[in-house]
Amino acid sequence: MSKNFSFDHRQLRIGFLLNPYAGLGGPQGMKGSDALAADPTKLDAGVERRSAKRAMQFFQALTVKENVVFVFDRGVMGFDSLQAMDFASHDFTYQCIDGQFPDHTRAEHSQMLCQKLLAENIDVLVFVGGDGTARDVCRAVGSQFPVLGIPAGVKMHSGVFAISPSAAAQVINALALGELISVDTEEVRDIDEDAFQKGIVRSRHFGEMLVPQELRFIQHVKQGGVEVDELVLLDIAQDIEERIHHESDALFIFAPGSTTHFVLEYLCGSAQALKSTLLGVDVFDGTQIIAKDINATQLENITAAHQGKIYLILTAIGGQGHIIGRGNQQISPNVLRRVGRENLWLIATKTKLQALDARPLIIDSSDDELDLHWQGLIPVITGFRDTVLYRVGHAELDSDT
Repeated sequence: MSKNFSFDHRQLRIGFLLNPYAGLGGPQGMKGSDALAADPTKLDAGVERRSAKRAMQFFQALTVKENVVFVFDRGVMGFDSLQAMDFASHDFTYQCIDGQFPDHTRAEHSQMLCQKLLAENIDVLVFVGGDGTARDVCRAVGSQFPVLGIPAGVKMHSGVFAISPSAAAQVINALALGELISVDTEEVRDIDEDAFQKGIVRSRHFGEMLVPQELRFIQHVKQGGVEVDELVLLDIAQDIEERIHHESDALFIFAPGSTTHFVLEYLCGSAQALKSTLLGVDVFDGTQIIAKDINATQLENITAAHQGKIYLILTAIGGQGHIIGRGNQQISPNVLRRVGRENLWLIATKTKLQALDARPLIIDSSDDELDLHWQGLIPVITGFRDTVLYRVGHAELDSDT
């Protein structure tokens, strides 16, 4: 039975997947565990289930338990394997779902569990395994949702793993405390085990996933780690410019604010006719502003008529943290639904985010259902190819913050 807990969108909800076959091929001198997953009869008697042990090393290193909820499958890819390692004695809050998977799980079961965990409104997916597991997670999740691998496999060529279970725990501890955590896409790679058995290393790129990492101030800073605002804004503008360059037939809505204003001014260059609106909403087509200082009805009409993707470039109000509902009511719930949460480009300096003192960003669109859907960890662009994860909350739930 799962432990009782009060559902609260301010909690950090962590989906957890454990590959029970990960790492089993190592002690047997195999170059991976794919063959054992396909045929468990090849497994020697007495071989330790390494993935469950590695998972418990992760849990033992977690120091932040308040407002953290783990979501497991009830079977061998989750709770059953952890209980064999005395998980319950560590007093974590958890929820179990019943995927009804067989004890002999295969790649497709890992992919199915990923989808079931995503449906549970989790904020990040933690998985235990090796490159084969990473490949399965990548197929199910893609590169739009944060994941973190706990290394437990034989083959460890992918960049989606923490360097150790305890290192993975430190990243989750920081997320739970509301610290700024960088997020970046990392490669998922796997090798041909049959070729590797013959001494031939044949590595293949399978895709990329979004991975939270320890915060790194890798761009312009003064002594003491203080950002140079104008230089950081320039970095953010260059990041947005690169993103726009890779999009075709898309529209870009720039919300009010000095940060978004700076970015759009940078994109428009020095042409006076293209000057953007500091306190209004402008629409950019990738080369020029096509609608300037428009109201909610005008914006709804433009977004409804456009057939391609639409991106929303937002920033947070300094000190308050509101991203929707304060000074940008032109961006209605209808527009937000048309854009979609996945097409939100949230921009802010790390200095602005740190000034919030771990309080969540707030969405207050006057549509409670939409507000709830947009909550959770979200990428924030903080520099050129530099992104952190930050929590979005709801005005009513977080009114005490």
